[in-house]
Amino acid sequence: MALELRHLRYLLAVADHANFTRAAEELHISQPTLSQQIKQLERTVGAQLLDRTGRTVRLTDAGETYAHHARRALRDLAAAERAVVDLADLSRGHLRLALTPTFTAYLVGPLTAELHARHPGITLEVRETTQDRVEAGLLADDFDLGIAFHGPHAPGIAATGLFTETLGLVTGAHRPGADGQGPLPVRDLAERHLALLSGDFATRGHIDAYFAAHGVRPHIAVEANSIQALTEIVRRTPLATVLPDAITDDHPHLNPVPLDPPLPTRTVTLLRREGAYQSAAAHAFTRLLQHLVHTRGYAPPS
Repeated sequence: MALELRHLRYLLAVADHANFTRAAEELHISQPTLSQQIKQLERTVGAQLLDRTGRTVRLTDAGETYAHHARRALRDLAAAERAVVDLADLSRGHLRLALTPTFTAYLVGPLTAELHARHPGITLEVRETTQDRVEAGLLADDFDLGIAFHGPHAPGIAATGLFTETLGLVTGAHRPGADGQGPLPVRDLAERHLALLSGDFATRGHIDAYFAAHGVRPHIAVEANSIQALTEIVRRTPLATVLPDAITDDHPHLNPVPLDPPLPTRTVTLLRREGAYQSAAAHAFTRLLQHLVHTRGYAPPS
């Protein structure tokens, strides 16, 4: 039997689901057909790839090795297909970008506008998610580039520093604390009610670490998984939040409240998979991103 790409996909589907029935449903083929194809693959490679004796189906040692190379082969093939259609003159192309939530509030808009103005033939797919999922998606070849924060990063992820981001306490205009009377001591936050990003985001971890370092436990009245939700909540309630200065500076209804000591800065990075094919669209986007960071006067990475 000649080995075909579908056999690799069949094996990986069974390995991912640990079950023939669910894998067959995902592949839109019958379970007997799937089982027969896997047996043919095992005969071709001359080794048992799946252990079918337990409650769930799992890869054998030979199967683990084979699946590792199969995944890489399929990733490389997908990259090759993109390379064939990628045009260096940027008259067309496609870019898959993943980023953590704060960047949708102040980077995605200007970047998309610049990309569309200069290269209208390039389509952009944007996914907002957590940092660990950004990196996992890059490693799985689901994304071309990611924008997140400085590591530690997963093995196989290459990171390039872009700029230093500062965060601060924010209230709605004309709210308590928005009177410009000087920095607010961090200990006073113990009496504040805050609205913050939910705990699965890197920004929340950064904020919590700051509170813990100063022995402060503010009351978290609202948790949200959206920057837009936070800004709307803060502008309409007495609650305060913590946001990047770049968001606050551009928002007419938000007011920064200096803290003493200020929150630590953090380095924003551009992420990619080491050794991954970088399309002309990805190179163009990287150049535009670096230009935007420079023209907006963001502090260089620390």
